[in-house]
Amino acid sequence: MNRRDFNIIAGLGAFSVGFNRLVTPRVPGPTPEFAITMDDFHWQDAVKLSAEERNQAILDAFKNNRTRVALFVIGGNADSERGRQLLNAWNDAGHTIGNHTYSHRPLMSQMTAEEYEKDILHAEEILKTFKQFQRIFRYPLLKEGNSATVRYQVRTFLKAHGYRIGHVTIDNSDWAVDRRLTARLQKDPNADLKPYRDFYLDHMWERAQYYDSLAMQTLGRPVKHTILMHFNLLNGLFLSDLIEMFRTKGWRLIDAGEAFTDPVFKAEPKTVPAGESIIWALAKATGKMDKLLRYPGEDGDYENAKMDARGL
Repeated sequence: MNRRDFNIIAGLGAFSVGFNRLVTPRVPGPTPEFAITMDDFHWQDAVKLSAEERNQAILDAFKNNRTRVALFVIGGNADSERGRQLLNAWNDAGHTIGNHTYSHRPLMSQMTAEEYEKDILHAEEILKTFKQFQRIFRYPLLKEGNSATVRYQVRTFLKAHGYRIGHVTIDNSDWAVDRRLTARLQKDPNADLKPYRDFYLDHMWERAQYYDSLAMQTLGRPVKHTILMHFNLLNGLFLSDLIEMFRTKGWRLIDAGEAFTDPVFKAEPKTVPAGESIIWALAKATGKMDKLLRYPGEDGDYENAKMDARGL
């Protein structure tokens, strides 16, 4: 399930894209820092690159850039011999392995808090066998509950089991771009990839500027950013290009472990529905920035019209 599917199920509308433009440009100051965090570990149904090729390409990009990342694994994707073999390569490279539930069902009305908690523990039983596993949790679709009661219950459960939250600061819709790219390659294996690469880089830079600016306006200081990415073909092909783009624009790549030391990751915004980027949630909690926010913060629907305009 992706965020577009979530919106259909939940029947939630979205504010116009114009509400989520760059707030104010970053003023000269400390060098922006970012770490990569990757979700899901969907290795099945690979297109163009096999699961093993995609795995190696992504790991090579991290190795070549001398960085350690956090991979939030859906337990079900490691619950097979092939899945374990692929994940072992991350473990051996020293990347953090985090919990992303077993089934990747978002915390919403169709799933009780008790069911959700069992799903977390189910994933832990599989993931804790890896040396690099840490009790760091990321909510699927970044949804933390659609009521204050559920939000509180799951947060309390996670603390009781020694978990901290692996929040995202820079959210985006890389999965939507990947969906378009995959569909195109299924129709035409020799399709030109450059337009998809260019759109991806533009999209990620736009969202990075937006959330970086929102952090400055909300907190009055820069944060150590965690960028959300997914284990998909798009990043198997263009991850190195993305890292290089950020570097040429003056941003510094850091390890995920260093990024998670920022105090922003201890915040517990009391928003309902709860979730989204931690920066988005903190801005929402102020009650002063609604005109700068849309709900959900990111979704494929926001990018589809842009991709349509480029013929993607």
